[in-house]
Amino acid sequence: MRLCMDWRSVTFDWNRARAFLVTAEEGSFSAAGRALGMAQPTVGRQVAALEQELDVLLFERVGHGLHLTATGLDLVEHVRAMGEAAVRVSLTAAGQSLSLEGNVCISASQITAIYTLPPIIADLRARHPGIEIELVATNDTSDLGRREADIAIRSFRPTQAELVARKVKDGRARLYASPDYLATLGDPITPEALSQANFLGFDRGDALLKGLNALGLSLTQESFPVITGNQLVQWELAKRGVGVAIMMEEIGDAEPLVTRALPELPPIPVPMWLTTHRELSTSRRLRVVFDLLFDGLRPRAA
Repeated sequence: MRLCMDWRSVTFDWNRARAFLVTAEEGSFSAAGRALGMAQPTVGRQVAALEQELDVLLFERVGHGLHLTATGLDLVEHVRAMGEAAVRVSLTAAGQSLSLEGNVCISASQITAIYTLPPIIADLRARHPGIEIELVATNDTSDLGRREADIAIRSFRPTQAELVARKVKDGRARLYASPDYLATLGDPITPEALSQANFLGFDRGDALLKGLNALGLSLTQESFPVITGNQLVQWELAKRGVGVAIMMEEIGDAEPLVTRALPELPPIPVPMWLTTHRELSTSRRLRVVFDLLFDGLRPRAA
């Protein structure tokens, strides 16, 4: 039995609804304008006209950004379904299939970017060739609020209300050094003996020093004669016998040029969190990348 539609109840303009949907997915009128190929003020006027047509408030301004209101969140999925149907009509008419397209910027530490993400990104690109990935390899915290990245892989949970986070795993790091370097120290088997080693630090702060001493070592600032904020450089220095470095277990244990320094020491906990904007609930492209990253980064069953 065919459903009889009451077309008189449809009182809004699709072009205005499309402007609303793209603004919700892109996060601003200017970005929506670029996506739609129209001027920013035009997008803003179309969204305002839709709000007037429906007699609702769809967005609220928070700082320099736009956030969906509760009503906007309720409506955006319905409008997205309309948008996807419209795309399917166009693609079907052209003999094409529906695909995801657009750019997603991922921020991760240097070590994660080079050792962990390449196979995950290769799989993502194979599944969704229309999604373009910008990978920012940095040990600094990318400001998602300022759009320095869309998704960040972090070792801490964010506190900002506008961000969404999901814990991937509880990772473990250990101390590593080259066998030749440890031999020069007499192959230390106690924390006191290992405390005589040179350690590779990230900066001149005392956070790392305090953390290692909490494991039973007795280090001072003089224990860190070489400092570099670049994880890859630090790792190369450790492999060449310059000193002891911290590294994730799965990476350190797989490197033949180093060995665990004092394996009896307890591991250093390093949690991993995936963090993104609240747009995760409104952007299909962002949600797909977020979910694939989570699946690729989480621990595998033994």
